[in-house]
Amino acid sequence: MPTTFEYKVRDRSGNLVSGQLVGDSETLVLQKLREQGFTPVEVKKANAGVKMEIHLRPGRVKLKELSVFCRQFATMVNSGLPILRALAILSEQTDSKELAKILVQVRMDVEQGSSLSGALQKHPKAFNDLFIAMVRSGETGGVLDDVLLDLADTIETEVELRRKIKSAMTYPVVVLILVVGIMAAMLLFIVPQFETIYASLNSKLPLPTRILLGASKIVRRFWWMVIGGSIAGRWGLKRYKQTASGRLRLDALKLKVPVFGPLFHKVALARFSSTFGMLLKSGVPILQAMDIVKDTVNNKVLARAVDDVKGSIREGESIAKPLSRHAVFPPMVVQMLAVGEETGAVDTMLDKVARFYNSEVEATVDALTSLIEPLLIAVIGGAVGAAVVALYMPMFNIINLVQ
Repeated sequence: MPTTFEYKVRDRSGNLVSGQLVGDSETLVLQKLREQGFTPVEVKKANAGVKMEIHLRPGRVKLKELSVFCRQFATMVNSGLPILRALAILSEQTDSKELAKILVQVRMDVEQGSSLSGALQKHPKAFNDLFIAMVRSGETGGVLDDVLLDLADTIETEVELRRKIKSAMTYPVVVLILVVGIMAAMLLFIVPQFETIYASLNSKLPLPTRILLGASKIVRRFWWMVIGGSIAGRWGLKRYKQTASGRLRLDALKLKVPVFGPLFHKVALARFSSTFGMLLKSGVPILQAMDIVKDTVNNKVLARAVDDVKGSIREGESIAKPLSRHAVFPPMVVQMLAVGEETGAVDTMLDKVARFYNSEVEATVDALTSLIEPLLIAVIGGAVGAAVVALYMPMFNIINLVQ
């Protein structure tokens, strides 16, 4: 029965490398390690009972860790350090256990004759298609260090972009949770106290009060259905989003949402421009570049437009002309690409477009942050105030009701 073994070996440079292998016996694992050019130091069965790691997202490596890896790798390659030795050093000094394991495997694959891009391609959860294509172009052109630095810049830009979006979305989410909590507390604990008072009054209550009392009864009697319905709705939305048509409709809706729609649109355009420009600059063929952009732009509306443009380019058209047929691309982007095609500097124009939209995203986030705060305070006040007014409306006329 196959068993997981932990090993410590010395590579050809004398560096200590550790990892895990699955084998039928310790002898076969030792033989396999020697065939790979390692000198075994220690091999033993992995103790799952004592040393058990729980991976909620196996194979995932944080973008920040990838950025640091790219910069350090580029520095080592630029200094003339062999790739195998650089990978061994990086696997030992990285703070990410997941990345360290992956780099050990990548190093072993490279040592067995695989290309660096081919070895990285075996770990799609850590290195996406964009990363692989860039590394492959760097290997082919002999500019791996420059490509890695470009990748590091792109990843850092993406990290910063996500941070800004997260900061803009956090406040509304917290306020929404607060409003739901306050309303739930009112419906569960406060409204029932008034319901007993109003029950003794032989008069028809105002419509807003009846609605509030009815909502309170539903929440108190069927709270489990409310919670279950919320969970089921979230699960259903997630499943719907995983379908092609569902993802397309939700992404189209995302671009039209008031207030946040323009932000999502600018983020998608910035990602499209920066990724496409970097791929073209690195020498990736345009059709292959568009395939990668389609998969990494993270918006199905733009992805469908890019796929249509790719088909037109394959038939001999320019980039700008088919791009202009899709409203999701503003005229400025189309005209910039048209000028880039005329001057032979498409990658430069795309870089300028990416910088423009990145600055637009930053300005939009700043504007939203200042706009959302008073807006959400008004939402909280309006929701709670409406409930209180509905609750006390009969009190305004209680003397007449008693008489």
